Amino acid sequence: MAIMVNLDVMMAKRKMSLGELAQKVDITMANLSILKNNKARAVRFSTLEAICKALDCQPGDILEFVPDGEDAL
Repeated sequence: MAIMVNLDVMMAKRKMSLGELAQKVDITMANLSILKNNKARAVRFSTLEAICKALDCQPGDILEFVPDGEDAL
């Protein structure tokens, strides 16, 4: 996978649970879990914007490009 989602890292830094973030972003915990576990195939900009607002971060704090054959940091 070339794009890694580091949502769990930002949630830990902000000491926010999956349920709390789901409520703030107005998304189901199931869908947020899919995103957090790198199972999502797409993410809407409006969802990404809401996550960034809730976590007070930039999209680059959540999304990371990893070239094929390399491990994420």
